[in-house]
Amino acid sequence: MRSAMILAAGRGERMRPLTDRIPKALIPIAGKPLIVYHLEKLSRLNIKNIMINISYLAENIREALGDGSQFDVNITYSYESEALETGGGIYQALPLLGPEPFLVISSDIYTDFDFKNLLDKDIKSLAHLILVPNPKYHPRGDFSLDKNGIIYNTPEYTYASMGIFHPDLFLGCQPGRFSVVPLLQKAMNNQKVTGELYQGLWHNVGTMEELRLVEK
Repeated sequence: MRSAMILAAGRGERMRPLTDRIPKALIPIAGKPLIVYHLEKLSRLNIKNIMINISYLAENIREALGDGSQFDVNITYSYESEALETGGGIYQALPLLGPEPFLVISSDIYTDFDFKNLLDKDIKSLAHLILVPNPKYHPRGDFSLDKNGIIYNTPEYTYASMGIFHPDLFLGCQPGRFSVVPLLQKAMNNQKVTGELYQGLWHNVGTMEELRLVEK
């Protein structure tokens, strides 16, 4: 696996007015944009083919990151005239990601998770998701995980917005705006989604409160 997609098309409504002038992916943490932490990690792991979907304030992201050479990666952009959500955004980018499984990361998370742990796995499922203990703002959780690493569509833990996806997860999809969640739920019903629980540093920087917490 030598490709990754970073999701960066969202507006970040809950972080206005800050996101009225800066896309959420470029919000600085300790002086460095959120998305840059991901780019640097991927570069160190020799994942050089990086796809980034962009929509809101798209040119700001292009201008800040360029072609990726400053991070020793090759960035390709998938522009969405309107944000296509997770499923639609990934589906549009599939032709440029290739036929092999690829890493997917949301640009607005901050974590010390070591992506090398994913690269070393021989994953046979349609998706392999990282789960985390439920944050206080999402107490119910999203999915459950059994002792064999199979993920089920019952709430227990929170999806950490990072994982490995196989292109076959999107078979039969049509272009447009849609969430990836129904696709994952369908695959879970056939026990074709695996995962693991990560209990280290992880934040979804989706509110000003979370931003202040991470900065602290």
